[in-house]
Amino acid sequence: MNFAILSLIITSFFSQHPPTGNKGIPNMEWRTHLKKETFESGKEKLLYRMMSPENPAPATKYPLVIFLHGAGERGSDNDAQLVHGVKDFAKPESRKSYPCFLIAPQCPNEKKWAEVDWSASSHQRPEKPSEPATLLFKLIENLTAQLPIDTDRIYITGLSMGGYGTWDLIARKPDMFAAAVPVCGGGDERDAQLIAKIPIWAFHGGKDTVVKPQRTTNMIEAIKKAGGNPKATIYPEVGHNSWVNAYSDPEMLKWLFTKKK
Repeated sequence: MNFAILSLIITSFFSQHPPTGNKGIPNMEWRTHLKKETFESGKEKLLYRMMSPENPAPATKYPLVIFLHGAGERGSDNDAQLVHGVKDFAKPESRKSYPCFLIAPQCPNEKKWAEVDWSASSHQRPEKPSEPATLLFKLIENLTAQLPIDTDRIYITGLSMGGYGTWDLIARKPDMFAAAVPVCGGGDERDAQLIAKIPIWAFHGGKDTVVKPQRTTNMIEAIKKAGGNPKATIYPEVGHNSWVNAYSDPEMLKWLFTKKK
């Protein structure tokens, strides 16, 4: 095979299937803005990375973005959760245009943001939040008490497993969030009334075979029937990597940071 063609194939593969761990990830400058932190509550702990506004102004409060990673980034290295999407919030132009606090927690192996079956056509939200989600709520409360965070501008987003987590968490505490961006996830349609007033922009790939696109479209329709006005973008030719399109869309970031309770 011609070397140039082989090189093109390899480059294309890794652009669509980036590694899910530390190996092979360039040490890009944006990663240095996300400091390694650990939140402890009793015997439990939650690893997370945190980004602060670049040039915080005195007596100014800033939005808080919660970023929930997918299943492939679970672990205990406090690093793999940065693989997908976070860089679009941490790159220089985004930090300049949308100064904010951002936390990217890492879900431990064998745990989930929401303890549900991702392959199912529907699910009922569990009575209690998952262990990582419980710790995350405590972390959010801790940070809002200590940092200049605008509690009227707390945003949450997540992809795949994190998309499920996004739907789950906003239903549990709908008064906490000013906007949500679930990507290729799914929620409990019976929660539509609870979250109808939250600005939501959901994304999914039309050819996603891992999480059915109907998980997003069914939620959107249920919320509309409940009186809400959610947005949805379905990429017809995209599979289970719609996060690439969603987080690189400048209109999404612009939309998100305009939202306020």
